[in-house]
Amino acid sequence: MFSWIIVFPIAIVAGLLSGVVGTGSSLLLLPVLVYAFGPKTAVPMMAIAAIIGNLSRVIVWRHHICWRPALVYAMTGAPAAMVGAHTLLVLPGSVVDTALGLFFWGLLPLRTLLQNRQWRLSLVQVSLCGGLIGFLTGLVVSTGPLSVPVFIAYGLQGGAFLGSEATSALLLYSSKIATFASMGALPTITLLQGGLVGAGIMIGTVIGKPLVLNLSPKASARLIDLILAFSGSALLINAWHGY
Repeated sequence: MFSWIIVFPIAIVAGLLSGVVGTGSSLLLLPVLVYAFGPKTAVPMMAIAAIIGNLSRVIVWRHHICWRPALVYAMTGAPAAMVGAHTLLVLPGSVVDTALGLFFWGLLPLRTLLQNRQWRLSLVQVSLCGGLIGFLTGLVVSTGPLSVPVFIAYGLQGGAFLGSEATSALLLYSSKIATFASMGALPTITLLQGGLVGAGIMIGTVIGKPLVLNLSPKASARLIDLILAFSGSALLINAWHGY
């Protein structure tokens, strides 16, 4: 019960952040869930919560969704996420923590490179990105900081970006959950816990909608970078204690 007193308010804050900047809920929540429940429970739990969180963003921005890039991205990303999830479940917990922490830190310079290049992507290139990022989504829980520049590089902004990215993420996480369930890594208690975390994210997402138009792209990027740095550090510290 004490853990949930801490986790649920953080889930609301995470939903608020992801509703405003398009990503961040998993990055902020994962270190907290890993500390409270361990990595093998936290990862499936976060996947359930991510489905609910992305569903709430789809509902909030449903009239702005651009279906072509969202579905093209998910066509390659969803099966790749299943492969990544299968790989994740056979790794030791300390290895998972270390991989997650290093991955989040590695995203900091990679995000900067993608933004500075200002690439424009075609649907074919969006599909190729979906396959690569989909595998990483299955393996490391959250790749929002990578999928965000993909959809922006396709030319989406505002509600169109938020709704389309959430639609693709919803499909990717659904395939990941199917993999967890087929491998017996999704017991009822984890399903219920993930649903509770997802409810907190949904509340934060609804609260965050009015803030979207008032946040500059620069401020949004700064928020994501701060979350990445925090999450990477927290996971590496947790992995160090696990060895």
